[in-house]
Amino acid sequence: MAFESLSEKLQNVFKSLRGKGRLTEADVKTALKEVKMALLEADVSFKVVKQFIKAVQEKAVGQDVMNGLNPGQMVIKIVNDELVNLMGPETVELALKPSSEVTVLMMMGLQGAGKTTTVAKLAGKLKSKGRRPLLAACDVYRPAAIQQLQINGEKQGVEVFSMGDREKPVNIARAAVEYAKKNGFNVVFLDTAGRLHVDEGMMEELQEIKANVAVDQCILVVDAMTGQDAVNVSEMFHEKIGIDGVILTKLDGDTRGGAALSIKATCGKPILYVGMGEKLSDLEQFYPDRMASRILGMGDVMSLIEKAQEHIDEDKAKEMEKKLKKAQFGFDDYLESMNQMKKMGGFSSVLSMMPGMGGGQMKQIEDAMDEKLMARTEAIILSMTPTERSNPDILNPSRKQRIAKGASVDISEVNKLVKQFEQARKMMKQYGGMMGGKSGKRGKFKLPF
Repeated sequence: MAFESLSEKLQNVFKSLRGKGRLTEADVKTALKEVKMALLEADVSFKVVKQFIKAVQEKAVGQDVMNGLNPGQMVIKIVNDELVNLMGPETVELALKPSSEVTVLMMMGLQGAGKTTTVAKLAGKLKSKGRRPLLAACDVYRPAAIQQLQINGEKQGVEVFSMGDREKPVNIARAAVEYAKKNGFNVVFLDTAGRLHVDEGMMEELQEIKANVAVDQCILVVDAMTGQDAVNVSEMFHEKIGIDGVILTKLDGDTRGGAALSIKATCGKPILYVGMGEKLSDLEQFYPDRMASRILGMGDVMSLIEKAQEHIDEDKAKEMEKKLKKAQFGFDDYLESMNQMKKMGGFSSVLSMMPGMGGGQMKQIEDAMDEKLMARTEAIILSMTPTERSNPDILNPSRKQRIAKGASVDISEVNKLVKQFEQARKMMKQYGGMMGGKSGKRGKFKLPF
């Protein structure tokens, strides 16, 4: 996850502040010097860092903070507030016309930023909200660009308008809008061509489309892994074409995240969405306050809840909760919970939204629950018969030997899984009274699956 290194460094800085009863101006300056270094190492623009540190310092050395009961916490709150201001300060929605009219969105970006995939992701999101999107294949240069859009459109159940690769992009864009008006579509995505770098030909083509088609919003897709280059690209596109919003891709990768902290401050345009994975469902609305909370290691519980509501079957969740209360769950239920976790983006994605999951602690848990281990666990369970999965108590040594052979693992791994499962079941039986649902009076704990 982006910001992992930055998050860990900032948490270490704030640990030292929390331990002090009173803060001196020197304490704050020392802490902010380390914050400054952490931001620069995360590839945040130097100009942005300078302004950020100045704003924090002016508020942090005030009398109310220095003489407060929890001055360390006050400083953390100020840093959090300034991070939100830097990236927002508010969540900005995609501006769409009423559903009876056609909204035209021109999608732009460099080659390799994930623009075509992002177009399909966003179209799928709008379709789930009741819109009728149409994808227009305006990239006539990149080999297989049209085919890629058609494949992704089919997966999302969204129609793709194409005139092949011999027509001018401006003509395709015009025709797509007319087609949308005649056939009841109310959002048109113009998937324009990308280049390996910003060039005059690219800009002229985009300017021509904008001059001949009533484009409502120009959305720029940038690769977060390119760091400061993403900020520079945003500034160039805004200067030449004008952008209304940015979508950051690959924010789940090994990136320092500086682009997310710099774009709004440098080009003045909001980040609308962030791409958090390769699947067509991995696109999240950008919330500055939630991102600031993640960066400071305070988690993002709201996004976690929304993700659970979006991907988890409520009837299955209720059924599993009943079984857990009575400690009657079997290996099929265990497997189902693993599949639910995968739907939510995997264990790492869920962990990154949990409060207190700083780099070191998160890595330890990730190592213990890595994807290979989970795949072996799945193989072991699938090697059991349906009867064995529903009645784990019948697993004797000969059955375990057969299961190990079927899963191509050592019998010790089967024994380990069975032991862990039995311990979990005992614990659930012991704490069953805490598992109150929405209407339960005995407990407040609610399972995420």
